[in-house]
Amino acid sequence: MRDIRLYINIDHVATVRQARLTDEPDPVRAAVLAELGGADGITVHLREDRRHIQDRDVRLLMETARTAVNLELAVASDIVELACELAPLQATLVPERREEVTTEGGLDLFSDGRLRLVGAALDRLRDARVRTSLFIDPHEKAVRAAAQLGVDAVELHTGEYANVLRSGRADDLLRIEEAAALGRDLGLAVHAGHGLTYENVTPVAALADLEELNIGHSVVSRAVLVGIERAVREMAELVRMARTH
Repeated sequence: MRDIRLYINIDHVATVRQARLTDEPDPVRAAVLAELGGADGITVHLREDRRHIQDRDVRLLMETARTAVNLELAVASDIVELACELAPLQATLVPERREEVTTEGGLDLFSDGRLRLVGAALDRLRDARVRTSLFIDPHEKAVRAAAQLGVDAVELHTGEYANVLRSGRADDLLRIEEAAALGRDLGLAVHAGHGLTYENVTPVAALADLEELNIGHSVVSRAVLVGIERAVREMAELVRMARTH
């Protein structure tokens, strides 16, 4: 069975900072500690409304990260331009709505207008030699559409699995497993994330066709109590044990 990488999303460290519009806690420092705790990479979502991560955070993270950086972004031209300038290892296109609390589902790859925007953003990122990924729902149609766009990877939305019960639901897990297998068959790297916690991560991490998990809120929440190094280390241990057992 292939190894699986754990990327830690540090957005909500910035959420705490922005609540007071001050300079702490610093998400870039949190990224350093997450790496010390065993993170294989750092994920940040630079939203159009800049509600948590700021441009300066991304620039500093690119200068200081010792692992890989996965930049989540919408197809907004200014953020795509910044991604092309900074050239993180990977850019993951995600949907955004101003009124949402957090990302609520996968990208729409089926309406002509949206598909053109996604395709244009992917072309710009590829020209900048940035690895491309799309955040999609774990459905066959979405996986096939992503493959037709020529992306390097897809990240499967695990929110439906995570939101049913803390332990997830069997049919939602099966949907993720089938989508991951299809993605690999189509030549895609397959990642997963959204809503994963210490309580529900093990069944997802055990899926053989997944090679990367993105986890943020649960780890940051745990870090409030035990510190971020320990919180990341505990999550990394769960993920590793899911694969070895």
